Amino acid sequence: MLALFYFFATLEILLGLYLIFDGFRWLGYARRRIMTHPGFYAPRVAVICPCKGMEPGLDRNLLALCEFDYPNYELFLVLASSNDPAHSLIRQIADRPKPKVQVVIAGPPQNCGEKVNNLRSAVEQVPPDFEVLVFADSDGRPGRQWLQHLVAPLIDSRLGAATTMRWFFPSRANLPSALLTAWNASIVTMLGDHSRNFCWGGGTAIRREVFDQAAVLDEWRYSVSDDLSMTRALERVARPILFVPECLVLSYQEADFAGLLEFTNRQIIITRVYSPKLWAKGAAAHVVYSFTILLGAALFLDAWLAGNPALHLLVLTLAPMMLAAVRGGVRMAAVAEVNPAWRQQILEKAWIWTALAAVVPLFYSLNFLTSLFTRKIRWRGIRYELISPAQTRILSW
Repeated sequence: MLALFYFFATLEILLGLYLIFDGFRWLGYARRRIMTHPGFYAPRVAVICPCKGMEPGLDRNLLALCEFDYPNYELFLVLASSNDPAHSLIRQIADRPKPKVQVVIAGPPQNCGEKVNNLRSAVEQVPPDFEVLVFADSDGRPGRQWLQHLVAPLIDSRLGAATTMRWFFPSRANLPSALLTAWNASIVTMLGDHSRNFCWGGGTAIRREVFDQAAVLDEWRYSVSDDLSMTRALERVARPILFVPECLVLSYQEADFAGLLEFTNRQIIITRVYSPKLWAKGAAAHVVYSFTILLGAALFLDAWLAGNPALHLLVLTLAPMMLAAVRGGVRMAAVAEVNPAWRQQILEKAWIWTALAAVVPLFYSLNFLTSLFTRKIRWRGIRYELISPAQTRILSW
């Protein structure tokens, strides 16, 4: 067991050093992006945002979608039912003189996710003279320049889509909210200046002609995952996805332990079904990290209790965790540099992205293990069974 631990500890230390280097590389890419003028490509854009329920901060989030410094866009707010508690607020938003806001009632889903059904209904109602579709989430709060920066790269007609990612910030001072914030942060640096990017449903821009060429509506027909299904569609037609770090979306959230498990398990189960290669790589990385830490802790305690030399075991156990904390600190500093308006908020909660980064892989391992035994998820009060990327069963409404 000692030899096994030495092997995995060495592997984790080397991997940790590489990932810190990769974090600085991500920062370099982000710096190049923010120092480059976005360009002047400004086609007519339909911004589509599905909504459900009166989530915290919804009014401010939706108002942010109405305040882009962009000359020619319309906002499509989508609900499954006019009985939704958010309907009255959305109607108030629609009464604003600018921009033009369309309210779409999609109806209940049939063999697909409610969000996907909302998006399908909205896209089908967008007039053909809109050149670009942009998808946003109701729990995000993008900045005024967000739309211009997200759409501008599409001047390159070879691109499949331009996408970004959310950056959670806890609106409640409790451990589950902090863990969820740290858990999500590691996803941000999975995207970058490479060919392995995937779309994120809360911030993706795509030309209408590419959307149609990739047959995204067909991919969505029986899907629960809007973004990974779009990624699959773009991969099928060999269209690359550009990551736009300057468009990161701040999302205030809060959670209890039940909500934390529901959210994180759902994300990993969806990934297993819709992107099994990405799931397998993530599972291997996090499970090996967790195994190394737990094995090291057990060997240290055994040696210490037996009165044998144990300090070297403790050092080798803590080293990967310290490197993970450093990596979290690099990620935090990079995001704060890209978004200076967030810097003060981020620095006030720096422990979330540093100290918790060392334990988040243990939590991920629990998510990956859970995803081995179930394909059932709960999302916004609806229970689904994800049979395959092309087959979804609604278990309860």
